[in-house]
Amino acid sequence: MKESKLYDILGVPTDANEGTIKKAYLKLAKQYHPDKNPEGGEKFKEISVAYEILSDQEKKEVYDRYGEEGLMGGRGGGGFDGEDIFNSFFGFPFGPGGGGGRRGGPPRKRKGKDAVMAYPVTLEDLYNGKEDTINIEKTVLCPQCKGKGSAKQGGVTKCGPCEGSGVCVTMRPLGFGMVQQLQERCRHCGGEGEVIKAKDRCKKCNGKKLVEEAKALKVFVEKGMMHGQKITFKEEGDQIPDIIPGDIILVLQQTEHAIFKRDGDDLILEKKISLYDALAGCQFLVTQLDGRTLVVNHSSKNVIRPGDVKAIENEGMPQARNHFSKGRMLIHFQVEFPEVALNPKQIKALAEILPKQEAVVIPKDAEECNLQTVNIKAEKNAKRREREAYHEDDDDDEDSDPRGIPCSQQ
Repeated sequence: MKESKLYDILGVPTDANEGTIKKAYLKLAKQYHPDKNPEGGEKFKEISVAYEILSDQEKKEVYDRYGEEGLMGGRGGGGFDGEDIFNSFFGFPFGPGGGGGRRGGPPRKRKGKDAVMAYPVTLEDLYNGKEDTINIEKTVLCPQCKGKGSAKQGGVTKCGPCEGSGVCVTMRPLGFGMVQQLQERCRHCGGEGEVIKAKDRCKKCNGKKLVEEAKALKVFVEKGMMHGQKITFKEEGDQIPDIIPGDIILVLQQTEHAIFKRDGDDLILEKKISLYDALAGCQFLVTQLDGRTLVVNHSSKNVIRPGDVKAIENEGMPQARNHFSKGRMLIHFQVEFPEVALNPKQIKALAEILPKQEAVVIPKDAEECNLQTVNIKAEKNAKRREREAYHEDDDDDEDSDPRGIPCSQQ
């Protein structure tokens, strides 16, 4: 069921629209404002927080779907942190322990953004497997001050203007005895919530808490992996104080192969053979992705027709979970016919071995027709060019008289 606590605070139903929510807030804010109701301070805080969330479409959607837990960084929280929303409102008590964090425990650390990058591989790499090393540059917590900004005892102090929250809250009068509560990043500490004197700053990071570091990552591409598959390096992203580092994710991008195409665990090979080889049998060589030479035999006992597909078992891609089991190599045959016409002697020889056409009974009134060679593709291109030229002529005639009479010059 949809959680209704914030709606109940404003006294509106859970399906209330934006206008109804705003009207309820203005009425309650006027009633419980501390200037008019000294005992209504806590109630005013609740009303302000409820309106802050329900008037923001994104926060409202998270609350409607996941409740307070979502807003505090629980499942589906949409990136909202409890401290971001509640602590800036004087610690509005959602659940045990007040604002910010999960119920019954300390605030949960947020996780940094993942770094996603393409990693090119060849079909040979996916067939044989591959070990590689990539070098990355990332920020890490300063080893000298351990990410504190100062190695000196007491060198880091809480910011006074924001009292360590990193956020300053101001009140803006709206008229009619009402005010609007605003928050902004503390200008004194830059939102850090703490300050470090220049003389106490860490010499290595100059008080920035972070330094650049080069790191080598070992990449293992397993046999049978697929295009688009991901290799994840857990928490190897940039480090930030009080934030769990994000992951580095490599997305495999297979480059096009000159000979083979892949379809799941199958390898596909296009092979042209002559009409003679299709009828009389033949042998041909295929270089496998691991460098082995395969001798492929086609027996004269089996005729290969144009478009036939033949399989070689266990010569496809290794299966990801069982490298000793492989798919098939599928050979798609294209039969090439002679370019020149046969002479009478050759035709006579073929007639002795090939099935003959049944005799045709020709009616007396039949008309003879001869086949002509055509190039459909060339004809389509020519028609397309004609249409384009026709439209260009229409554009040129736009300035002429509608009756086809050219406009006379003035």
